[in-house]
Amino acid sequence: MTFSATDIKELTGHFGALTAKVPLRPIASAAEYDEATRAMDALLDAGAADQDHPLAHLVSALGEFIRGYDKVHYQLSNATPAEVLRAIMEQHNIKQSDFPEIGSQGVVSEVLNGKRELNARQIRDVSKRFGVSPAVFFPA
Repeated sequence: MTFSATDIKELTGHFGALTAKVPLRPIASAAEYDEATRAMDALLDAGAADQDHPLAHLVSALGEFIRGYDKVHYQLSNATPAEVLRAIMEQHNIKQSDFPEIGSQGVVSEVLNGKRELNARQIRDVSKRFGVSPAVFFPA
């Protein structure tokens, strides 16, 4: 693929507009981390966690920057969403039936057993309730 000078100018304008709203760079401070997680929350609220959403790749890219900061500052592993949920349950001593954000005990069980994935709303609500970054639910 080749780009003309006009293409580069157009891409530069679009990229500038995008990065004014979504920080697409390595995160260097707590303030930048907060900015990135707010952007991630907004994207998830808009349904961008769905693979077919036009902004799904943006969520993935932003998640990588958040994950990079988390690994350095919070030492997160490459846990699956089910493993993250289990860790939250153990840390807070709660049962499957204690997750109204996810659904019934049966739905939580399906998530924990890998038969169902968390959706954007569930990730947002669980993240808010337990004060974790939504990025922890997106394994590397």
